[in-house]
Amino acid sequence: MSQLLRSYLTVAMFGAIGVLLAALLLAISALVRPNRPNADKSKVYESGVDPIGDGWSQSQIRYYVFALLFVIFDVETVFIFPWATQLERYAGFGLLEMGIFVFVLLLGLVYAWRKGVLRWV
Repeated sequence: MSQLLRSYLTVAMFGAIGVLLAALLLAISALVRPNRPNADKSKVYESGVDPIGDGWSQSQIRYYVFALLFVIFDVETVFIFPWATQLERYAGFGLLEMGIFVFVLLLGLVYAWRKGVLRWV
């Protein structure tokens, strides 16, 4: 048997052992746990308030847009952090590039503000 196939066999054996161990532990927990069904356990629970009406409701798109804007501006901080740690190495050119980057972000923020997306109503 070649060394390459032996490596794949080793990975397959460890994978099989992992799957068997997970199945064994799930089976043991199913046998050991208490099982006392109750109507209150099947009831929908949301933030400590008993549900009223049906469980389906349509959400407004502005919450989605607000969350999307938060994610976009949050991800932009990931781009700013490496620049801030290497600021001395980038010197004036890096400062100019980051200034342009932050300016474009501010334009996006002003655009969202003027469109009324940031108004939480």
